This record gives sequence, structure tokens and C-alpha cells, in this order.
Amino acid sequence: MSERHALTRRIRMWLVFFIVCLVLSGLTAFPLVTEVRWAEDLLKASASPVPEHLPALMEWITRVREGLDTIERDQPFMLYGTDWLAFAHLVIAVAFYGPYRDPVRNIWVIEFGMIACAGIIPLALICGPIRDIPFWWTVIDMSFGVFGVIPLLIVRRMIKRLEGLEQTPAPPAAPVAASA
Repeated sequence: MSERHALTRRIRMWLVFFIVCLVLSGLTAFPLVTEVRWAEDLLKASASPVPEHLPALMEWITRVREGLDTIERDQPFMLYGTDWLAFAHLVIAVAFYGPYRDPVRNIWVIEFGMIACAGIIPLALICGPIRDIPFWWTVIDMSFGVFGVIPLLIVRRMIKRLEGLEQTPAPPAAPVAASA
């Protein structure tokens, strides 16, 4: 297997991983109300150490669940926003098919993703306090940008190596002897 082929294969494996994470992240935004209810039930379970050891987390999850219950009951149209959030994740995941097909030509999609990951941090730091989000939850939100950029940095580095391989001229062919 050539170095170019091996590198392309590794790039594609990382991209599939990234795409799957984006899709899963998006799909989990659709059943948000149910998921938060399940999380609260799980954290309140008798075997759970969370209420005793992490009371702030338990209070936050309960507050979020109560807010979502109110919205679902009184203004269900507000949940349409999380449907659009889910859709955006799915559409962004589709964009990464471009680098999957042709990594060098579509490196801009990787760089776009890196910029988006970086943008998570100021968004969380600005909007978190405005929306009364606890700082520790803001840190969790920012971690999506930090962890999301890691595979993209790896992929970008590999694409640059692949680009270098594609620009390297092929060694001259050995002369073919004439047949008598």
C-alpha cells in the first residue's frame, strides 16, 4: 500500500469518526425533553452518588427539566429551536463528505470546522452568563470546541502531508530498451 493511499485511508477514518460524532450530537437534540427527564431520573436513583456529592449538578438538571417541562406544556413551539439545532449538526456533518472524497481540494471544510470549534468558546463565555448558565456548565460546553478541534487538527496535518506527496514529482521512469 502506498504512503498516499495509507494517508488517505487514515484521513477518511478520522473524518468518519468526526461525522459520526456530529450526527450523534445532532440526533440527541431532537428528544431533548425526554433525555433530560431520563438524566434526572438516573441521577436521582438510589444508587447514584450525584445528589450527595454533586448537588449543584443535580439542582441544575432539575432546573433544566422543570424549564423544559414548562416550555413543552405552555410553549411547545420553542422546542422547534432544538430541532433546528439538530438539523444544523446533520447538515454540517454532510459538508465533511467533501474532504472525505477529496481531502486536498476540500481542506477548507476542515478549516471551517476548526473555526467553528474555536467559536464555541467565546459564544459560551458571552451567552452563558447572559442566559444564567452556571460557569461549570459553560466549561462543559467549551469542551466541545476543544475536543472537536483535535480530530480536525490531526486531519488537517495529514491533508497537508498528502498535498506534499501529490506535489512531489514522480521519479523519472527507467528507459525502455528497444526490442530487436
